[in-house]
Parts: sequence; C-alpha cells; structure tokens
Amino acid sequence: MAEKEHAISPARIIRIGDEVKAACPRFDVRAFTHEVVADLSQLELKARITRTSEALRSHLPGTAAEAVDILLRSLPPTPEAAGITNGSGLHIYSPHSDFVARYCRNSEDLEHALTALARFTQYFTAEDAVRYFLRDFPDETLKAIDRWARDSDFRVRRLASESTRPRLPGSIRVTVGVDVALPVLDQLYADSSRYVTTSVANHMHDIAFDDLDLVLSTLTRWKLASRADEKEFDFIVRQALRTRLKAGDAAAYEFLGFPADPPVQLSPVRLEHTELRDGDTLAFAVDLSASASARLRVSYVISSTTQTGKLRQKVYFLKEAVTETGQLLRLAKDHVVRSTATSTIRPGTYTLELQVNSRRFAPTEFHVVEG
Repeated sequence: MAEKEHAISPARIIRIGDEVKAACPRFDVRAFTHEVVADLSQLELKARITRTSEALRSHLPGTAAEAVDILLRSLPPTPEAAGITNGSGLHIYSPHSDFVARYCRNSEDLEHALTALARFTQYFTAEDAVRYFLRDFPDETLKAIDRWARDSDFRVRRLASESTRPRLPGSIRVTVGVDVALPVLDQLYADSSRYVTTSVANHMHDIAFDDLDLVLSTLTRWKLASRADEKEFDFIVRQALRTRLKAGDAAAYEFLGFPADPPVQLSPVRLEHTELRDGDTLAFAVDLSASASARLRVSYVISSTTQTGKLRQKVYFLKEAVTETGQLLRLAKDHVVRSTATSTIRPGTYTLELQVNSRRFAPTEFHVVEG
C-alpha cells in the first residue's frame, strides 16, 4: 500500500470520526467521513491532511479554539494506547496539528494553540504546523519552544529542535536566523533520547549549509563541556558534517582529525569494464600508498551530466583507515549502476574519482550505453 493510502485511509478517517464522537456526541461521523473520503484516492498525502482538517472544522461545533479542545479530548489517553510504537507517531493524528495551524493561528488563540501542538506532537510529530506560528509569531513561539526543550516527553523535546531547523524538508522556510535556536540545541545535544539527538544532528547539518564556522565552533564548545556521551556526540558530529565531508570541505575533515591534504598517492584506477548498462556493476580497484602516518577517510565520486547540462555528482563512502609510513592499501568496490525512483541512469560519459579526506584525485571515465 502506498504511503499516502496507508497514512490517511478511509479506515483511519472513520477512526478519527469515532474518536471525536466519543469526545463530542454531537459530531456527525457519517457526514464527516462522507466529506473526506469522496475522492480521497485522487489526493496526495498533504491534500488528504488538508481535506480532513477542513472537514473537522465543518463538523465540529463552536469556535476553532473550542474545536481544538474537542480534538484534545478525543485523543487516546496515551500514545501507547493509540497504538503508537515509534517516535514520530501515527499519521492519523496529522490533521489535528494542521487544524491548529489552519484555524488557530491568531493572537487571541496563540497560547492555547501552542500548548495544543505540544500535546498533539506526542501522537504525530507537529513541526510542520509549528513553523507557521514561528513565521507569524516568532517571539512568542520561540518562548514556547524554549519550554518544550525542557519537557519530560522526548517527543516534545524533539519538536523544539525539529520545528526550528533552517531547512526542514517538506515544510515552509522560516526567516529567523540560523543561530536563533542554538540555546535550544545547547539544551538538547546531550539528551538521553536518540530521537532527539538525531534532530539536533540534522539541525546542525542544516546550519552547516550556510555557516560551517558556526557549526564547528558550537561542536567545539559542546565537546569541551563534556556533557554528552562520547558515542552519541560522535554520532551528532558525523551526521552534522556529512554533506560537508562529501563535498570535501577541508575544515570539516580537520575538525574530525583527518588531515585535509593527506600524505598519500594513488595508482591509476583499474576498471573491470569501461562500458556498462543500467543495472550493471562498476567494479574498480586502486592502490593507495602512504608516505607518512595518516588518518584517512576514503570516498568515491561518480559524476555525470544531466539532461539540462548540469553536473551531477554522487559521493559514496568507501573506507576509513589509519595508515603507517610506507604502507600500501588496496581499495576495491563493486558498485551497481542502477536507476532509482529519484535518479535515472542515462546513456553517456561518466567519471569516477577517488576522494581521500578533502583531496580528490584524477577522474577515470566509463560509459553507459543503451540497454
């Protein structure tokens, strides 16, 4: 079953209606369900959420704030009672947060709305809804977010980091500065929940696109504070710098203890085949020789040209090693060249480059031909 069909399905719409009716006997489950599911199969996921939220507004009595109270009462007593077994929750509750952002984003209902979002996020993560408040009421929303960072529920703490990410996927951009949420991250980077620290790492990863120096200085400060478990802190650092490492950013490598210009040489790359078809394996090998001891992180880069003439590069991790003076290291990989849902392998000239720390070596060509 496709994600959208499973996430907001007719069966789940009926469940929403039944839960709401238990909190509000006047609620017409049949009319609500009919309004939502009429052409549900034709709608993408976000449109399904919107449709459900709009139908809730049509059929819930009272003001929008009063309707939010009904939705809060309709929730099962705990996330576990709702059948939630993961951190992000069940999409069945995504319309609830959407309802708050859509109908209670005003100064009169603001405090009530933000409190409701902190509750709803325990059933389905509410960062997308929060961002509309962050855009329209930045000061008030940031005060609430600061409180969330100290909440006893890990899902609410995670909301504090996730909702303020500069580049949150699939959501609106907010204009607050990339450093605005650093006090929140200062609170959360040593959190006991991996669900929270993953958000912190992704938040730092977002900042690194615009201000790597800020990320490195913040990571240095956290490291010196020694609050975080060493293994968890290493996880945050690697995740935060992952795109910068792929790009060969010298400062990111130096921060992790890899020399930006390592004392190594590579032999010419040996390709088993230079002509491939979609689905074939690109098998390659290369010899690395070290003239001094060094800590190395080796990647390989496959480049091609898109239909519009733009350069497209994909970077893949290969190996980490510590070499001694005079050591010879053989590197090899069988890489399947295959089209995916997000990337099409087209006939043409491709190049393979080896990257050792931030240093890239001479490219080797291969060709993809019609299958």
